[in-house]
Amino acid sequence: MKARLITFEGIEGSGKTVVSKTVCRSLEEAGIVVTHVREPGGTAVSEAIRGILLDPARGEMDPKAELFLYLASRAQLVAEVIRPALAAGRTVVCDRYMDASVAYQGWARGLGESLVARLNASAVGGAVPDRTFLLDCPVAEGMSRGPDRREADGVAVRDRLEREDVRFHEKVREGYLRLAKRDGKRVVVIDATQALDEVVRAILGNLERLFSVKLTA
Repeated sequence: MKARLITFEGIEGSGKTVVSKTVCRSLEEAGIVVTHVREPGGTAVSEAIRGILLDPARGEMDPKAELFLYLASRAQLVAEVIRPALAAGRTVVCDRYMDASVAYQGWARGLGESLVARLNASAVGGAVPDRTFLLDCPVAEGMSRGPDRREADGVAVRDRLEREDVRFHEKVREGYLRLAKRDGKRVVVIDATQALDEVVRAILGNLERLFSVKLTA
């Protein structure tokens, strides 16, 4: 069975992490060997960059600096984890990937989608997703779900991007939907307002056709 690169995208609070982990379990139960990673992160270098990017104490960051940090993290992840895993016959499931930069930095930050796409191509070196699932929901709903991280006193911890205003997150969603419209063959839009089991079933139904194997939630 051919190894695949599967990615999950969406605005903050869309459920990517929970859904991607659930899908990984279903793939593994079907005998598909899976490597699950997140972006930014997944390697020692990439995790260090993640700390810089998401630290709310960093305050304002130049959009280009932000983009290049994401690209550096991504390039390291591809070189150290994604490409070797695919070469070894392992399917890679990634929680965020190259499309995030198109939506966040290209569209919401205003750097230009074409510029980000060109830089992405250099960073990933051909490691383009076979399928991308865009978990789509209204920004108000995503923000209401909130982060699942908590400080010692029980107060929710929001990272630098989660603290952006509603308009920014609306722009991110717009960017994702624009991308899905342009690349509908690869990017599958999933209604993330549904119950978790319905979201997972919709994704597994699509992956059954991609892998030619029966998958169960």
